Amino acid sequence: MANFSKSSVPRFSVDVYQNEYLPEGGREVNAIVTVTATGGGTVGSAVAAPHLYAPGQGPSAAVAIMVDCSGSMDYPPTKMRNAREATAAAIDTLRDGVHFAVIGGTHVATEVYPGGGRLAVADASTREQAKTALRRLSAGGGTAIGTWLRLADRLLSSADVAIRHGILLTDGRNEHEAPEDLRRTLEECAGRFTCDARGVGTDWEVKEVTSIASALLGTADIVADPGALAADFTQMMETAMGKEVADVALRVWTPVGTAIKFVKQVAPTVEELTDRRAEAGPRAGDYPTGSWGDESRDYHLCVEVPAAAVGQEMLAARVSLVVPQSGGTSRSSAAESGGGTVQNLGAQGLVRAVWTDDMAASTSINPQVAHYTGQAELAQAIQQGLDLRKAGDIDGATAKLGRAVQLASASGNADTAKLLAKVVDVVDAATGTVRLKAKVEEADEMTLETRSTKTVRVKK
Repeated sequence: MANFSKSSVPRFSVDVYQNEYLPEGGREVNAIVTVTATGGGTVGSAVAAPHLYAPGQGPSAAVAIMVDCSGSMDYPPTKMRNAREATAAAIDTLRDGVHFAVIGGTHVATEVYPGGGRLAVADASTREQAKTALRRLSAGGGTAIGTWLRLADRLLSSADVAIRHGILLTDGRNEHEAPEDLRRTLEECAGRFTCDARGVGTDWEVKEVTSIASALLGTADIVADPGALAADFTQMMETAMGKEVADVALRVWTPVGTAIKFVKQVAPTVEELTDRRAEAGPRAGDYPTGSWGDESRDYHLCVEVPAAAVGQEMLAARVSLVVPQSGGTSRSSAAESGGGTVQNLGAQGLVRAVWTDDMAASTSINPQVAHYTGQAELAQAIQQGLDLRKAGDIDGATAKLGRAVQLASASGNADTAKLLAKVVDVVDAATGTVRLKAKVEEADEMTLETRSTKTVRVKK
């Protein structure tokens, strides 16, 4: 078992990158907001709620591992064995004192360990008991992922902890549940726990798995080879154990006369947050970012301001970070109180607008803004190109995937460029000239689609 002991919440900082200059009458202000959490072992500007940390340990946490046990997990027979081994590896990675449960998922959700509607507390004894219980995992039945998530929510909500997290593994499509039922479940679980989702093999639906991770502010990925599950589960659990504060929200205040056009995370992945705004008092709204450890993320904020004359300037937006004072309080309940139950993490960034008649200043595009605009377009081009390819629109798919190759090359997104090269033959990356490959391995296409939102930061 790894030691993830921390003594305090991390120190948060906010940096704003923008070209604040607008031409006369200009109204659109764009900024990249970099949020960084560092030094979880040092005292930051925020003071943790007393129950967040047990003596000598990291923040209190609860984890639910949901393992697909549907009939398809028996093909090949090694897949179920690999899933059991991966779950055991994740259990071994749990920090002492973390509450946990294992759920078997078919067309119903079953408590594998500890049972009785409870969570176990990780120590040497419960880890061994849990790994023994994994022997009961066998394949049979259908797939209704919403039932797994609802059981995970019930179990996780029973613990008074700071961090609530799920890990979900599936190998098939959600065929025994209506799509609207899964959507409703995700809406109900959003803000209550975060969840990483993994698809194993190639018989699952990418958009289902990525929608789960997106709604629950986790990660999504493909594990095409079941033999790689143990390493992936270990890494996921290590990351979960490194989280130190939950329910962090990006609070954006704007003055009268302004309107927020969009807020989106742009690194390490593209994630649209605009429609997830929770009102937080006069002129302010909270955008959920999930749980944080020592890490850095980038957000693109676009604000529409009133037109003004040359020489005028204004504060277009103020960005800060808040978190519920009561560990586990959902962002919705915090919003309902008008932001009164949240703790300010002490980090703030200002977005400004200055009107000028200097054409060079007002037409210059900030490098970070330009870069992430391109990364967002890259993700969209890949998704549209693959959809067009599946629909048989060869010309449309070639154009979109060619544009994706061009954007990946220009931005230095080497990982995405490699994935694209398995779907298209690249004639000229700089111009986006490509040919669709006549034969594409299903795993390669699914990997490209699943990882299409992964971005790189600005080249130095």
